[in-house]
Amino acid sequence: MPKGPRGEKRPADVIGNAVKVMRIATGEEQEDIPAASAAATLGSLGGNARARNLTEEQRKEIAKKAAKLRWAAKAK
Repeated sequence: MPKGPRGEKRPADVIGNAVKVMRIATGEEQEDIPAASAAATLGSLGGNARARNLTEEQRKEIAKKAAKLRWAAKAK
């Protein structure tokens, strides 16, 4: 069974999916949205903490390096 953007289960056929979306929109059915995993929550906290501890120069250097890698990948 296909999964939606947050991992929820969806019907495989187009008509079944349309019926499910209609039922959710009209309130006949509740959509089960899984909570964020502990790893995702802790990962976002760690990223924010790292950003707070970096100096402006360090952030600029990291951004330049990332941009260079992105452009190099597009050139291939």
